[in-house]
Amino acid sequence: MSNTVRLITLGCAKNEVDSEEIAGVLQRAGYRLDPHTDAPDVIIINTCGFLKSAQREGLQTIREALQLKKQGKTQRVIVAGCMVQRLGETLQQALPEVDAWVGVGQMAQFDAIVNATRAARQPIRAIQPPHHRWADVPTRLRSRAPWTAYLKVSEGCDHQCTFCTIPSFRGKHVSKPIERVLEEARWLAQNGAKELNLIAQDTTQYGYDLYRKFMLPTLLRELNAIEGVEWIRIHYAYPSRVTDELIEAMASLPKVAHYLDVPLQHADAKILRAMRRPGNAERYLKMLEKLRAAMPHIAIRTTFIVGFPGEGETEFENLLEFIAAAQLDRVGAFVYSREQGTPAAAMPDQVPFRIKRERYDRLMRFQQPISRQRNQQLLHTTLRVLIENHSANGKYAIGRSHRDAPDVDGLVYVKNCTVPPGAFVNVRITQADVYDVWGEALPNDA
Repeated sequence: MSNTVRLITLGCAKNEVDSEEIAGVLQRAGYRLDPHTDAPDVIIINTCGFLKSAQREGLQTIREALQLKKQGKTQRVIVAGCMVQRLGETLQQALPEVDAWVGVGQMAQFDAIVNATRAARQPIRAIQPPHHRWADVPTRLRSRAPWTAYLKVSEGCDHQCTFCTIPSFRGKHVSKPIERVLEEARWLAQNGAKELNLIAQDTTQYGYDLYRKFMLPTLLRELNAIEGVEWIRIHYAYPSRVTDELIEAMASLPKVAHYLDVPLQHADAKILRAMRRPGNAERYLKMLEKLRAAMPHIAIRTTFIVGFPGEGETEFENLLEFIAAAQLDRVGAFVYSREQGTPAAAMPDQVPFRIKRERYDRLMRFQQPISRQRNQQLLHTTLRVLIENHSANGKYAIGRSHRDAPDVDGLVYVKNCTVPPGAFVNVRITQADVYDVWGEALPNDA
């Protein structure tokens, strides 16, 4: 048998980091990670179990891998991650041909798991109550361009949102010790990372379980001192934890991007109570006002859920009214998914799918002119842009400003710019649309 492994990652950025840790552990143990090989010895699928749509994608990917096994093109199929933790028993009954089922938080021992699976004659089951074990930093094998990296600061969640399944399969909130976060950040910087994207289920709760204090402002100050890092970006902030101390740290530290991803989920007071979410439209607007007073050029991203049980036309209109008042830079939306085992799944007044879909379309159309106007305010200003690619015809360099997180936000198209990917340029903005902007590199930067 060869030692080749194909590792398939489904789901969010947090799963991407998990897969990079798995890959690093396996590479250190002598395995060769090859995403393109036609006949890997082992296929590992790191699944997402958050929503039904993610589960459907996972099942399809597993069946495709089992088909390759049936054809003799792979010897072992290992399924890992959130969907296994959430639906382990059901999956094992439905797909007995899978060779191993591995729950969450076991990246550090994946070499032992793969070795055991290859030697075993019967399927292996490694699903324990969620308990995170942090892998050694230097073993992480990067899967994307070196200049940008996700940095996971904690795992699990203590919130009890009625629509969410995450605490049931990711467990309670567990912070990565600050010295390990900083060690990983230095290692990423030494390996070319100029942008660190801080991720967790709730980044603003970072450190409380270890230090009895919300430590994100302290962490930002420590990360700001690391040589080579130029942008530090905060994702998944919890609205009630965007404190004055956090805002002050963001505003005063030069490497912290003036960007905040703060999922609000809704703005109507009744729906937020039913979701067990803090706050209301008035409090959210005050938070936005504070952020913008401290950082006038901050880009604020959020996500909303439409069609939550009990959301009538009045509650939805209240959400649109908030969106009009908030003037958010980036807005994403989800159609409410009725997830088994959550309190919201048992609530009365479930909204028909047709209405949920219509409200999703209305919300996104409603936000578009706001996003366009926010972008048009950038006309004739200068943005610092991280170049990541060039157009096929060579006319444009393509990059992101501080306003644009990787994978989810817009792009900056820079005319007549030949600098290599991974370089920063100063760009004068000349055109703006709903999601993207266009400009020209200043003469000294082209």
